[in-house]
Amino acid sequence: MEKQLYPWHQKNWQRLQKMGKSLPHALIFHGPEGTGIADFAEIWAQTLLCENRQGEEPACGGCSSCRWFDQGSHPDYQRLTPDALDGESDSGGADGDTGEETAGKKTKQASKKIPINAIRQLHDFVNITTHRGGFRIILIYPVETMTVEASNALLKMLEEPPAQTFFLLVSNQLGALLPTILSRCGKLAFPLPDKAEALAWLGQHQVKDAEIWLAEQGGAPLAALEASETNLNAKEHALLLESLSAPRLVTLLKTAEQLQKVPVRQSIIWMQRWLYDLVSQRQADTIRYHPRHQQTIMQLAAKADLHRLMAVVKQMADRRKTAEHPLVPRLVLEDMLMDYLKIFSG
Repeated sequence: MEKQLYPWHQKNWQRLQKMGKSLPHALIFHGPEGTGIADFAEIWAQTLLCENRQGEEPACGGCSSCRWFDQGSHPDYQRLTPDALDGESDSGGADGDTGEETAGKKTKQASKKIPINAIRQLHDFVNITTHRGGFRIILIYPVETMTVEASNALLKMLEEPPAQTFFLLVSNQLGALLPTILSRCGKLAFPLPDKAEALAWLGQHQVKDAEIWLAEQGGAPLAALEASETNLNAKEHALLLESLSAPRLVTLLKTAEQLQKVPVRQSIIWMQRWLYDLVSQRQADTIRYHPRHQQTIMQLAAKADLHRLMAVVKQMADRRKTAEHPLVPRLVLEDMLMDYLKIFSG
């Protein structure tokens, strides 16, 4: 999908305009996935670099600077993301890569981390005069995917910011960042859009059952649109929900085996949403994520041991923090599902 300012971004766009020359040298745009924060950051970066900017409007799209930006070749702009997010194969040496044997040859998976080398390479970029005599922009997304070494290297740059340089950091997990990085950056929160606004936008894109898709994606409209169009892992998701609806040992173990090709992080998110609805149903007689399963959740919530349920919720939050570490998916899933089963035992 082409980058655009979404309706729910307009207030933050106005906030940035009002900052004017008081913009901090580093800004963290933070909020939930699936709401277009990275798109907003790129549009803002292009607007700062635009040579024909008009008032509070986004970049013109037609000047030399904008054409370079759209082609990914602007000399005063650097965008750092994990190779895996860009869909690129590993170009060599990125931290956290793992090897696989394919057709007798060893290949490398695209890294899910931003390595220290990527930050080190910024030094040459920030220490030369800007090509167009204006700003220099560095966008890092998602900033929480930096390795510890990369985070420390970035911190040194933030402590002594180069002249005419803006750092735009995009985060979906603000709590995962170093406190020292947080303290050196301005912050702009991107909450989930209003439900009516999100549904209106999905309606414009002719999404059927938009309210259900939006609920299942936690209120994130871009994620809801993508899910409705691709049904990515839809079969596995349905299988997991079926097993959670009628928790039995044999079924759960079989499900763990069938879901082992789904990214661990995705399985954890699915589990967290189901558990959230159980807690919400038990304590507030309402659910958020699974309107199609409301009756089942009501029945399970009534049977659940609340103390054990809350303990599993906490365990899932801890698991999510390590979801990108090298793990054996089947074993992680088995542990998760066995903990879930205990909520209803005795």
